[in-house]
Order: sequence, then C-alpha cells, then structure tokens
Amino acid sequence: MANAGTKDYVSTLNDLIETCKDGEEGFKKAAENVQRTDLKNVFQQFSLQRAQFAAELQQEVARIGGKPETSGSVSAAMHRGWIDVKGSVSGKDDHSVLEEAERGEDMAVNAYQEALGKDLPSDIRSLVESEYQLVQKAHNQIRSMRDHTGAAAGSGFDGPHMTRS
Repeated sequence: MANAGTKDYVSTLNDLIETCKDGEEGFKKAAENVQRTDLKNVFQQFSLQRAQFAAELQQEVARIGGKPETSGSVSAAMHRGWIDVKGSVSGKDDHSVLEEAERGEDMAVNAYQEALGKDLPSDIRSLVESEYQLVQKAHNQIRSMRDHTGAAAGSGFDGPHMTRS
C-alpha cells in the first residue's frame, strides 16, 4: 500500500495527466477549427506534445506505485465543446479559436504552477518543471499568434518547441 506522501504525488501527477489529456484533445479540436494551415500544424504539434507529456506522467505514476489517470477532465470536455460551438457559429474564425486555445493554456499553466507549489521529490519535481517550461512557452506562443492573427502569414513564427533545452 502506498504511503500518504506517495498518494499525494500520485494525485498531483494524475491532475497533470488530466490537464495534458485536456490539452491534447483541445489542440486537436483547435486544429480542426482553424483555416490557416500553419495554425493547424502548430495545434497538431502541441496536441502531440501534450500526449507525450501525459505518457511521461503516466509512467511516473506507475513507477511510484500508483494508478495513472487515462482521460481528461469533465470541465475540459465542456470547454472543447465550446470550441466546437464557437467554431461553427463564427465560421471557424482563427482569432476566436486562438483565444480559446490561450484560455485552455491559462488553465494548463495554472495546473503546473499549483503542482510545483507542492512538496515533491526531486525526480518528480524535475519532470514537472521540465514540462512546465514547455507549457509556458506554448502559452506565450499561442498568445503571440493570437495577437498577430490577421498579420501576414509569414510572421516568422517557427512552430512549437517540442524539446527541452
């Protein structure tokens, strides 16, 4: 049986797995709802990134003896539904989808900050910090794309940075 500390770590990591699964699905939906090919590609890459993060976190939960979460949260499913509705109502306006993606990323950044505010063993903290840096970078890139929607397609945006520095 896992000790109280391990249960807390599992709970914290499972919350992040839900967040990553939410992001994976949210970015997939965003890619379906934008017109610009560069945005579709960026959203698809971020979706794959979040799937990778979820898999890393699931491995960590299993390593410490917990049962990994396998799906996203109910609130995020409703958020993705809102993206679908907004996409169909607004004619799949790229700026609106970017606004929703940024809102989703706000939630991801907050979830990682909350996890990092907890007392985690150094190996778990290292993984969470590493993913957090890339989540923060994604948030900033999405905000920048939102701010520049309508600018020339060749804005110099080079896509998400998938690897850790």
